[in-house]
Parts: sequence; C-alpha cells; structure tokens
Amino acid sequence: MTTIRREAEVPLAAAGRRFDQALAEMFPDYSRSRLSGWIKSGAVTLDGAQAPPRQLLRGGEQVRLQVELETEVTSAPEDIALDIVHEDEHLLVLNKSSGLVVHPGAGNPAGTLLNALLHHDPKLAELPRAGIVHRLDKDTSGLMVVAKTLPAYTALVDLLSRHEVERQYEAVVLGTMVAGGTVDEPIGRSMGDRLRQAVRDEEDGKRAVTHYRLRERFRAHSLLQCQLETGRTHQIRVHLAHIGHPLIGDPLYGGGLKLPKGASAELITMLRGFRRQALHAEKLSFIHPVSGEALSFSAERPSDQLALIEALRADLLEHGSEHY
Repeated sequence: MTTIRREAEVPLAAAGRRFDQALAEMFPDYSRSRLSGWIKSGAVTLDGAQAPPRQLLRGGEQVRLQVELETEVTSAPEDIALDIVHEDEHLLVLNKSSGLVVHPGAGNPAGTLLNALLHHDPKLAELPRAGIVHRLDKDTSGLMVVAKTLPAYTALVDLLSRHEVERQYEAVVLGTMVAGGTVDEPIGRSMGDRLRQAVRDEEDGKRAVTHYRLRERFRAHSLLQCQLETGRTHQIRVHLAHIGHPLIGDPLYGGGLKLPKGASAELITMLRGFRRQALHAEKLSFIHPVSGEALSFSAERPSDQLALIEALRADLLEHGSEHY
C-alpha cells in the first residue's frame, strides 16, 4: 500500500479563501474531488485538526496530508503479454493488439488490458481504472498511455480534457476519396441500438471533431490519416461512416463488401476475411506530466492491416485507375 505524505503552509495570498479551494492550488497533482474527499475523511488536517472543506483561511496555517491509497480496482491480475514501447516511474505507453478489450465488463469479465496491467505492476490497483486514462475499441490496435502514479493520472486526464494529447490514426475505408477534410458533428448514443453511437443534434450529442487526410487512393477504397480533436466513443468510425466512407471490416458501421471489378482471388479473400475495423492508432504525442519533456511515439501498422494495404496496392498496380 502506498502512503502519500505532504506538508505545506497556506500562503498569505490565500487569506479569505475556502480550505478546499486553497488546497487544490497548493496540491495541483491531485484532483479537486479527491482532495475534497480527503479533507472530509480527515486525511488532510489544518493546524493539526480536522476542518470542513468550506472553512475560510487566514493564511499561514499548516496543512498536513497523509493518505494510505486503497485498492480501487478489484479485478484479478492476468499474465497477458503487453507490447510496451516506453515506461518510466510515472507512466507507460503500450501498443495494444486488436482483439484485446481494455476494461472488464459485461461479456468480458477477464482477459482484458486492465488485467494485464495489474499483472505487470500490482500497484496500479491503487489508481482509478488501473491508470487507464483513455481507451481504444476492442478491435482497434495501437498506442495508449497509462498512468502509474496518482499525480500522473490527474495530469494526463487534464491533458486529454484540454485536447493536448495528439492522437493520430490510420484508417482504410470504403470508397475513393479525392481529398481530406474535417467532420465536425456531435456524437451521442444511437436511439435505436445501445451498442452504437450516431451523429446527433447539439442538444443530444457531444461535440466531436475528426480531421482526415488522404494518403492513398485505391480502385474502390482509400487510405486515410485521421487526427482526433475530441475523443468520443467510436468517433472515427461514426464520422467516416456518416460521410459515406465506413471503415473496412467495421461490424457496427461498415457498409458491406466492395469488390473492385476483376479483383484477384487474393484481394477477395483479404476483403472478405478482414473482420475488424481497419483502424490503427499509429502516433501518440504529449508533454510528460512530470518532466515536461515532449514525448512522441509511433507504432507500425499491424500485420493484418499491412497485408490489406499491400493487397489493395497490388490490385491498383494491376488494373490502374479502373474503378469497380
């Protein structure tokens, strides 16, 4: 069990401020809600005594914080291989394989990334969601950052909320596109299917912005680079389907099988057999929450997506610009 001990003097400039407000400024490594809970539990004292969160300060008081971090995650550790591309004492960055569920839930009580992380570092059980600050869909591959300490967790959540984590994806979609663009459409839960998200109006959906750029155009498909300005559930999948270019293999938002005229048996087999959304989180960039260093990581496309792209290139080379 990890113990946090911090001591500080309330600055004179905080005179007249509430205890919880001043504490959030003195200890920005921890969220306001967490600090408020620690005040109420008595884990934070003011001049050696417990004080209510709304107590007004005069400045100069001694604040002492002593917290035993309790287990927040009760899932069992599991020895599941992780592809870790960076790790230090504050965070780790991993390349998630397609097919790996991030969080335990209905239908997936075990065998998840969270279970694997608890095996890799048991202390992650003391953090919310074992340090997972964002997620990828089960069948989306690529880069994720995970916090290893509570201050890093708080800082990374804040970076994500301020859209200061750059997330770049590679997507293979149905249809031939001629240029890139931006989809700025709110997203919310589908009215007809709780498993799906959908473009909604501003009252029912949350703002969602996806930027995309055309990398390669094949006879009946396109290779895109996508960047998220926001991070809604299924955002890229929903937005690209909305503009008429769903991801190859997407089981929820896909537009069916599209075969170029005269496609080879190899390409037909590849397209019919690609049973996940062709989406890979290829780049992740952010400022390290403790060192302040600018970090950037890249992950090569997985073998199945590489084979798909090579088959589409071969088809284009064989048939030229002839469309389906």
